[in-house]
Amino acid sequence: MQNYYFTLLLFFTFGVANAQENKKDYTEAFQLVEVWLDAQKDFDQLPGLTAIVVEDQEVLWSGAVGLANVEEDIEAKASTICSICSISKLFTSVAIMKLYDEGKLRLDDLVSDLLPAYQLEQKFPESGPITVRTLLTHSSGLPREAAYPYWTGPDFPFPTKEQVDSGLKNQETLYPASTYFQYSNLGLTLLGEIVEAVSGMPYDNYIQQNILEPLGLSDTRTELPEQLYGNELAYGYTSSLRDGSREKVNFFQAKGIKPAAGFSSNVLDLGKFASWQLRLRDTTTTEILKPSTLKYMQNVHWTDPNWETTWGLGFVVYKGANGNTWVGHGGSCPGYQTTLQIDLKNKRAFSVMINASGTNPTKYLRGINGIMSKTDSSKKESTKDLQEYVGYYSPQPWWSETYISTWNGKLVELDLPSDNPAESMTFYKHIEGDTFRRIRDDNELGEALIFERDKDGKITHFNRHGNLTKKMEK
Repeated sequence: MQNYYFTLLLFFTFGVANAQENKKDYTEAFQLVEVWLDAQKDFDQLPGLTAIVVEDQEVLWSGAVGLANVEEDIEAKASTICSICSISKLFTSVAIMKLYDEGKLRLDDLVSDLLPAYQLEQKFPESGPITVRTLLTHSSGLPREAAYPYWTGPDFPFPTKEQVDSGLKNQETLYPASTYFQYSNLGLTLLGEIVEAVSGMPYDNYIQQNILEPLGLSDTRTELPEQLYGNELAYGYTSSLRDGSREKVNFFQAKGIKPAAGFSSNVLDLGKFASWQLRLRDTTTTEILKPSTLKYMQNVHWTDPNWETTWGLGFVVYKGANGNTWVGHGGSCPGYQTTLQIDLKNKRAFSVMINASGTNPTKYLRGINGIMSKTDSSKKESTKDLQEYVGYYSPQPWWSETYISTWNGKLVELDLPSDNPAESMTFYKHIEGDTFRRIRDDNELGEALIFERDKDGKITHFNRHGNLTKKMEK
């Protein structure tokens, strides 16, 4: 028996040590991420960008580049707050499903039964019912927006809840229910009204008490905090003008549309929100929702007839480039573009926020993930100190910049700017002295990369194919 316990202890110790040994070190990957984001911010002419990477319950990295307030030169930080616009829909959907868990509503309840103010005309007599479920999956056939021009600048006249309700009688369905996917801010707005009607609490109070406070999301609100505007809350900026400049967007509140588009948050809070989801999926204990309920929400509940659009209950659900199931949502409001995406298999979540319109935060999310994907847990290939080679090099006029960095005992070359940094990374193995050779995809060695020095021993160029690329003073 004593030998059994010794063997079990040895097995456990070896298993833990082996797991720790195989754990990937992303330090150099995130150093390269920061270089890439800083370059993209300049080349894409972004005011500011914030991002976070979470693995289950651990924040692997968070950071920011650029400015939260261009006019006053206030730097963006990971804690910088932005409008998250349609990511608000996830909080509304969680609230609906909490009421569902408590038996206070059913997914197939008619919207007209839950909301006396619902008077929108059903244009199609043959239509199926418009239900809570069809609102969650954007398959209700309702129009995209309430009957107000709230996306129109410069003042963005969002309606109150009462104005949304009074305008319903002037609207009609676009399609029979459960026929097509039709993204609908109006539909999610009505779900917020259902939260109020069923719970007997104001929407803001319900969200605060039942979701934000339990999860410790102290920088997430059902509105934009005007008192923090221009400091902790970033200014929003327009899409690029022809000269590359962007103009400051007027402050707005989504008012009656807040359940669909009114929230503000930062990447740190959305990282916590993602960790809660990953934690809940991995337990049998209820935390706001039953674990089975969240998993149900993150299954595909609607597939469009073209087989290209898939949706869960409130969540976008799709197959990522790695073949894994991803869930999340994006947000686009005047002056802000944001995203929260979760790789369920790898238990990894990403959030990116940009305080400018006409941008694509998903591009940066994929870039971060792509750089991380190049990391492995293999043994370092070289003990030589490679730091003196690190820096920016000028390949002009052929490309804007090249950055050389260390990567697990090798060197990595990254072309800047790059919409796909993982594809723009080239690795080099140290041979001797200042000579390296490119590592091909089949792990064979290719052409040489030779660094040249001045009389003082300082790196000045690299030489490839006999051509020189100068190191930049930056």
